Amino acid sequence: MALPNTTPADASVVYPDWVRELARRYFTKTVNQFILHGNVRDLVPLVEADQVRYVPLRDFLRDDLFAPRDLVLFYDRSAGLQFARPDMRQDFLRALEGFDHLHGTNYTRQIPRDPVRVFALLERYFRLRLAEGRRIACVIDYAETIVPMAEGAFSSSEDRDALVFLLKWSHDPLFLKSDFTICLITENLTDLHRQLVQNPYTAAIRIPLPDEAERRRFIEAYLGDQTETFRARSEMSPAVLAHHTAGLNLVQLRTILADVLENHTRLTFERLSATKKAFIEAEAYGLLEFIETNYNLDMVAGHRQAKALLRAAAEALRQGRYDVLPMGYLVTGPVGTGKTFLITCFAGEIGIPMVRFKNFRSQWQGVTEGNLEKILNLLEAMTPVAVMIDEADAALGHREAEGDSGVSKRVFAQIASFMSNPAHRGRILFFLLTARPDLMPVDLKRQGRAEEHIALFYPDTREERDELLQVMLRRTGIELSLDEVPDVLRNGERSFSGAELEALLTRARFRAAARGLAQVTPELLQEVVDDFLPPTYPLEIELQTLVAALECTSRTLLPESLRTMDREAMAARVETLKQLLQMR
Repeated sequence: MALPNTTPADASVVYPDWVRELARRYFTKTVNQFILHGNVRDLVPLVEADQVRYVPLRDFLRDDLFAPRDLVLFYDRSAGLQFARPDMRQDFLRALEGFDHLHGTNYTRQIPRDPVRVFALLERYFRLRLAEGRRIACVIDYAETIVPMAEGAFSSSEDRDALVFLLKWSHDPLFLKSDFTICLITENLTDLHRQLVQNPYTAAIRIPLPDEAERRRFIEAYLGDQTETFRARSEMSPAVLAHHTAGLNLVQLRTILADVLENHTRLTFERLSATKKAFIEAEAYGLLEFIETNYNLDMVAGHRQAKALLRAAAEALRQGRYDVLPMGYLVTGPVGTGKTFLITCFAGEIGIPMVRFKNFRSQWQGVTEGNLEKILNLLEAMTPVAVMIDEADAALGHREAEGDSGVSKRVFAQIASFMSNPAHRGRILFFLLTARPDLMPVDLKRQGRAEEHIALFYPDTREERDELLQVMLRRTGIELSLDEVPDVLRNGERSFSGAELEALLTRARFRAAARGLAQVTPELLQEVVDDFLPPTYPLEIELQTLVAALECTSRTLLPESLRTMDREAMAARVETLKQLLQMR
């Protein structure tokens, strides 16, 4: 086995860390089955003296890792059995002739492709050749199509049979004592059957996305003597390009470089941003969306204390002080208070990418967990990055969830484990947005995960109401002064959310247009205000306001009326409201 600390074909080669980990586990002689997952469709860097070779994973396994093996086989459902060299195929066919003679089959003319028959033939072949002292490696690609994630009752007979073969091979005494290795390749570990992943005789080895140093080394190696040509056609140097391509693999990076060198395309920051966005969203199966905005926190009306808190976080990010930042934020408040808009504006303030989780849940068994694993792996490679999860109470699952075959429980476990990783502090900044934080599991919003709880409320003073009103007048293009606005919108007789004000002012513009007026007049606005009946759900709004106040971790964020309210009385009122709403 051509691995570090052994007798490799070329001892001068420096292998990636994941190869060293595989070697360490293999030479314990307790593991012969490995699951390679993560960045498995990328190039593998091999450093030799002052040069670097970049080869596909399959070529690396065949020509480097398993080069000394007597027999190297590859299998996937599409291509069937393949061999590293023609003589290896001939050896297998000779063994197959004996099988055909004994069992009356004709497999030498047409080798089967389905997993169960292939594995049955391979088991006999492995035992025969291992008994002769041969050294064997078998690589099974797209393993998720052979032993997919499924509950036992929902697995097909073929899936169960294939699983049994692999489990049996992993602890077979002959296989363990021989120079024998099985490599299963899959992008997402959660796509594989849990019994195989959790098998103590199987080791999962993650191949990470390249870090900044590896990306820079690849760029320099790829450009070679064309570096000056690249600089003439690019707004950025190779070092800057490496810095701004976090989350991309080497194949994607090669595509960007080839476009510049071969197609003479000029590489601007805008073009790189659009290309990177397209690559990462496609890599995440369209389940991750970049938030791009021209807004900043100056565009947010009111919420002064919340904005000050977020500006302080933005400054810490700009200074690289990740250690002082919270692991994540819980942003809560009644509907219409601008939670999503506030965090979207924060995205324009921080200078690092912000992404939003789209609906990663699927009706198909195991797909949800695989989608989430892919997304989390990408986030880990994109650091520093901010993540916004809207309607977090519904999106993130619950430890006690029932009725979906355990999907919500597993989603919750994946998210909770990822959020609490100390290495992610300040580098992966989660923003969990919800109007009902009381419906979220405590495990997600506790200290060590969503540590900072920001609560937003409707305007509480005339000054705040006037500020919000001025912003909404500008946003809707209505050229009226505050003195021309009906007093009911300013005096606090009833609270208007930002969303309600925008709806009301838009309705006024609609009526003005219908009457052929170029602008909304004070009289027309008064008419619309008198006619406007916003949807009424006072109990829900009161409940959302109180649970936001109970969750808030900063007293200065609370309006005066809630800051002085007894918290026990607040909690009692919340329980009363919940009972009243259930009785409806």
